[in-house]
Order: sequence, then structure tokens, then C-alpha cells
Amino acid sequence: MTGQHPRPRTRATVAALAVGALLTTACTTVPASSSETSSDRTGGWQERAPMALERQELYPEVVDDLIYVAGGLLSPNTGVSAHFDAYDPAADAWHRLATLPQARHHIGLAEADGSLYAVGGFSGGFPRWRAESDSFVYSPRDDTWSAGVDLPEPRAEFVIESVRDQVFVIGGRVRETPDATTFTTHVDSDRNEMFDPATGLWTRLAPAPTLRNSAASAVVDDRIYVIGGREFSLAEDGSAVQENVATVEVYDPATDEWETVAPLPEARGGLAAAVHDGSIYVFGGEQHDPAPVVYDDVWRYDPETDEWTTAGELPTPRHGLGAATVGDVIHTFGGGTEVGGNFASARHEAFAPERES
Repeated sequence: MTGQHPRPRTRATVAALAVGALLTTACTTVPASSSETSSDRTGGWQERAPMALERQELYPEVVDDLIYVAGGLLSPNTGVSAHFDAYDPAADAWHRLATLPQARHHIGLAEADGSLYAVGGFSGGFPRWRAESDSFVYSPRDDTWSAGVDLPEPRAEFVIESVRDQVFVIGGRVRETPDATTFTTHVDSDRNEMFDPATGLWTRLAPAPTLRNSAASAVVDDRIYVIGGREFSLAEDGSAVQENVATVEVYDPATDEWETVAPLPEARGGLAAAVHDGSIYVFGGEQHDPAPVVYDDVWRYDPETDEWTTAGELPTPRHGLGAATVGDVIHTFGGGTEVGGNFASARHEAFAPERES
């Protein structure tokens, strides 16, 4: 999230998105950039076309070399967006698409069977956050939204991934009571649920070992990695306590089993993740307690060796940002530049990691 998170790209039906036909409004470009440059090839960071809207708490999805982003939290954090757009790396341009049916932040986005599923998330600006169960289905071919099958329980700040045309929603926050309407009346969850478009059903699966929210996730070899995040609790005076975690757990949909692997070098919440050349890269994040910090760290995880290494720094420290890989380039965009829900950014920075020998 906030997640979120490149997944295996699927069939070329969506590739014919006809960028010139369907994606014709609100285009932002930076002519000086291109999708393949010398600094890309050497792993250097480049500034790309900024998002059309400053926002954070983003869970992007990649379909046929386009990066889709839905909703988001605005600045000040009393504002919530229904903006929906796609970034075309080949043109270095963002394109406005059909508006999300309802304004949401921390809304999950995943592709399955040629459609995009926008799931759950919070409605309302701070402090009146309310987890929702709605699911919306987007057709890239027609640039239209339709109603989907609701989550079994309202949920937000989860991780969401697609594996073999099935959508998995893991962890996050749920309402403490059915009428919960504020940030502090939600609790962390270990729920793990899968939506199968072929049957139209949600299925409850093995719960995650750790209750957490604001984690990052990625898919490698059809296994879902849940990375970092934080644990929410209330102090005796009723104030929120948000403690970062470093735990990394891996879910295998084929066996419905969990495995714990090497933790992050340092506990982080509100970070983003993307896959490049079989490795997982994580970016940024924030710390609330004991002191507020926004991070610029980039780490690389090798699933084969189960080891983390440093991989440089974000040019702009951010949390609640999106990250996604297209080709050999990882894109990071949006996010907050200071701790909390304010100070959303439209920044878009990209780099090409050097391939491992």
C-alpha cells in the first residue's frame, strides 16, 4: 500500500487499450524524459511525469505495460479522491480514466482475467475513516466501471495481489464494531481471502501469522510476500499507538500455507514494493512511534538466498507511495513527504536496477 506491487502481466486483450482512443483526457507529459535512457541503463534515478493529483495511500496495478492508480488520500487529509488514471511509460504521460464509483483511500487494485478489481478501502477523510466492503470492476477495453462482489467483511490497509487470475486480500484493518466510523475504531486483521472471478465467490483461507496493516507485498514464483507494516493499538489515554514491524511472511496459494523468511533490515510501515529480475525491492515508509520519521531507504530481497541488501535511496523520502515495474524500470510515485496523512506528493521517480550476475 499501502501498498502496493507488480504482478504477473496477463493477456494482451488489455494491451489494445488504444491509448490514443480511450485514454484521451487530462494528459500530463514531460518531453525531456523517455522510457529508455542512459541513466536508466546504469541504474540512476530519473524524474518522470508527475501525477496529475497529489495523493498518497496508493495500491497500483500493472496491466500490459500501463500502471493504473485508483483513489487516494489528499492534502489536507480530510480529502479523499475518486481519481483514476493510468501511466504510459513509453509516452511518459498520465491519462485520466473513468472516475472511480466512490472516493476511497487505501483501496486495493488487482488484475484478474482481463479486468481490474478495486476492493475495499476507507471512505471519509481523517478522522472519520470507515472501512468498506465494496468491490468495483473496471474494463480497460471499454473504460467503464461496474459493481463487483463485496468483500465478506469491510476492510482497508490490506495487501492485495493477483495469482493465476485469482485475487488475494491479506491483513489490513477492519471495523471494531459494525458502526465504526473513525480511525481509532478499527483493529488489525489476519484475514486471508481469495476472490475467484470464475465462480464469483470469496473464499476464506489460512490466516496470516501476523496481524498488521500498511504492509507492502509482491509476488515471486506465484508466492505472495507480505513485507513489514505496522501494528495498531490504543494507549491508556485512548491515543493511537502505531508500531512498525520487520516481519516478512510468504503465502503459497498452491498449498494454503505460510512461511516466515528473513525480516526487513529495519521495521517499516507505509512502504512500497516492486519486483525486478526475480528480486523484491522495497521503498521508503514511515515511523510514527517513538518519533516521526519518513524514510528514503531502498532494500533488495533475494528469494533464492533469503537475504536483504541495501539498494540505494529514494531521491525524495516518502511513505504511502506506489511502486510498479514496467520492463526494466521501477516507478515510484505519489506518497506523503512527512509523517501522517498530510503532505501528499505528485512526485514520480524511476530507476532501473542493475541486473544481478
